[in-house]
Parts: sequence; structure tokens; C-alpha cells
Amino acid sequence: MSKINVHLDQLKKYDQAGPRYTSYPPATHFTEDFQVSNLKPPASPAPLSLYFHLPFCSMQCLYCGCTNIVTGDSSKSAQYLSYLEKELKLRAALIHPDSEVVQIQLGGGTPTFFQPAELKQLGELIRQYFPVAETVEAGVEIDPRSLTKDKVLALRDAGFNRASLGVQDTCGEVQKSINRIQSLELISEANEWLRDSGFDSVNFDLIYGLPKQSLKTFGNTLDDSLFLSPDRFAIYSYAHIPWVKPFQKSFEKDLPDPELKMRLLQLTIERLTDAGYVYIGMDHFARPDDSMAQALAKGTLQRNFQGYSTHKGVDLHGFGMSAISHAGGCYFQNTKELEPYYTALNAGSLPIIRGYKMTADDRIRYQAIMHIMCNLYIDYATLSAELGIDFTDYFKVDLASLDDLETDGLLQREEAGLRVTPLGRLFIRIIAMRFDAYLQNENRKGRYSQTV
Repeated sequence: MSKINVHLDQLKKYDQAGPRYTSYPPATHFTEDFQVSNLKPPASPAPLSLYFHLPFCSMQCLYCGCTNIVTGDSSKSAQYLSYLEKELKLRAALIHPDSEVVQIQLGGGTPTFFQPAELKQLGELIRQYFPVAETVEAGVEIDPRSLTKDKVLALRDAGFNRASLGVQDTCGEVQKSINRIQSLELISEANEWLRDSGFDSVNFDLIYGLPKQSLKTFGNTLDDSLFLSPDRFAIYSYAHIPWVKPFQKSFEKDLPDPELKMRLLQLTIERLTDAGYVYIGMDHFARPDDSMAQALAKGTLQRNFQGYSTHKGVDLHGFGMSAISHAGGCYFQNTKELEPYYTALNAGSLPIIRGYKMTADDRIRYQAIMHIMCNLYIDYATLSAELGIDFTDYFKVDLASLDDLETDGLLQREEAGLRVTPLGRLFIRIIAMRFDAYLQNENRKGRYSQTV
């Protein structure tokens, strides 16, 4: 990919607060008025994606915006697993018995906080309550600091075949500022264990925009990572949300400014595409033969609460505290607190605390935004046929609002549709926001992270 030239005035113009569009409407629209009675078993089977939130961490990483529980008590995971089984049993009643699991993801927290026997048991529980496809993509987020060979083998025995290593940054000064110190040797060892055990794919998670980062140090992180040849990269923009995570205030003065942050993203795109990786969009890169790159080419890429995934049109069911689901035209989220999660399940109730039932307009706009975020293109005729509307007429006001984005080179409008440019990929959330019906009268500051 050729060098993308970004002007400082563009950075200032588009450095806005905005959704990441892992859902539409964003989770800020979920309410506690949501009724569990909205959830009905589907009349026909649908492919399933299962997410399990495993919240425990042995220490707090200061960049983290996740819902987690910091503890040194290793017995907590066994108790939590017993409650996941209760939830699996209750949720199975809301899922068609012939629905097949095509994706599984363990996130956190730190899934590798769990002991080998517990990881194997979770794999068995999933298969006890749901039929799992032979070709299932089963991924797990891994903290190299808590990984052992026994845990790797347990994960393989449990059916997991994809791993995301939490690398973040290999610079010691950056690691110290975010309270996540892990040597390159430790990361390399974890990568080697996963490869040797037969994992199909290893992804590296990196973060740009962290305190103390510079073009030189992050370039070294990219070089260190490329040397280990991961199949994918997820390179996230650091989300500074101190109103949610007050501990992030500890390094505010050391954060890179928006211009440097954008240069870090540019460097990432150039370095990884020069190394042969396909730029999937927003924050993901993959080798050309990887299933994610193939999904982009086939138009089956999807975006959800775990970022980009390879299966379009799945029902997402999340388990564990804070987990979010999207099925049957509804979003619903479990309570974010551990004790209420346990209390609900002890009472035989689903621990759902809030949610949202999509309107007809939501469903239409969801598809438009997902095409922008995942396909980088909107074909008017195709979406008109899929949605049963005249796309250009339905989105007449939205399309008319794109003049400045086209002038600034973020997109190209064509007779048959609109296309996101290489520059527009850097501001993809800005383009998607023009199709968001909820933003016009919304005070976004303090609700969403910055787009740059």
C-alpha cells in the first residue's frame, strides 16, 4: 500500500468522539427497560457464535478498558465455571436445538487465569449444551505472563485452534507505564508453544497510542512482532476513557497527541502491508491465506463486540458477567457485577441487566454501516434488493452529507455505489457515523472514545 498523506487540519477536523460500531445502535443505547420476554427461541436454526467472558486478572493493566476482576485467589475460576454451566443450561432454551456453533471466543479478563482442567471442562460444557461444527473457529485471548505448556495443551484438548497473544508493546518503558511487563523472550516462548501444539492461527494484539510510545519504539515493536510471523494482527487504537477507568489518569501527560497517534497508525499500515499482510480494515491485518483475508474477499466479514470476525449472519450469544449478545433482532447484556451475576443464576434467572430491541430502521442502518466497516464499499442495487428499499432514496439525506468527506478524499461516490479510499480507512468510523440516525442530537463527549 502506498504512503497515505494525512494533513494536520484533517486530523483536527476528524478527531471526534464516536462509536466503534461493534453494534448498531451502540451499546450506549441499551436500557434497563429491556424485557427478557423479547427473547424467543428462533423458528429455524441459525449458525452460532459463542463468547465467554472470563473476567479474572492477577494484576491490573493500566491501559485496559475491559470489565475485569483483579484477584490473587485462583479458586475463583472454579466457582465461576460452575455458574457458566448454569447459564449455558438456561440459555440453551432460547436457542434452536439444531443451531450449530461455528465460532467460539474466550475473552476477558485473562482466560489463561483458569487452570488446565478448568479450560478442558469449559470445552466439554460447550459441547454438552450445543452441537459444534467440525470446522469451528475457536479462539482464546492469551496473556503470555500466565500461559503454561499445560494450559496450551488443555486448550487444544478443549477444541481451541486460534489464539490471540496480548503483546501490546515490546518497549520496556511503555510496558512499565502501563503496568504490563513481559519480555520478548516470554512472548516468543508462548508463540512457540502454540505453534508446536498445532494451533491453526496465532494473532498478535498490539495497541498504538499508549503512553511513552514514539515512531521509533513502536516501529521496533512491529519489527519484533513480524519476526515471530503471526497469522493476524489486531492493532487497536488505545481508548482513553478515564471517566470509566480512573486509573488511566495516571499517564495522561505521557499520551501521544492525535497527530503522532495517526502517524503510528500510518507506520503500522505501511510496515505490515509491505510485509505482505492484507489490511482488513480499521484495526485488523491478516496473511493473504488466512480465513479473515478470505472473508474480506468473499464479502462475509462481520464486525461485532470482539472486533472483526469471519462469519456473517451468525447469532452471537455471550456468557459470563458483562457479556453481550445479539440474536433475534435484540442486543442484551449480562450484569457487570459478579455477585448479581451469581445471585440471578442461583434464582434460576438469566443475569440479563439491559438490552435493546432493534427497530426496522435500525436493521437497515445496521446493514449499511456494516458494509462500510467490513466491505469498504456500498453497492446501491445489492443493498436495495437485500433490504427491500430504494437505497439512494432511503439514505438521500445521509448520502448528501458526504460532500466534505469526498472532497477530503475519504471516499469516492460512483454511479453504482460509494467506495472507501485508502485514506478513508483511517477515518472509517467518521464515514459510518454519517449513516447513524442517533448522533445528530447526541452529546458524544464522555460517551465514546476519540476516532483519532
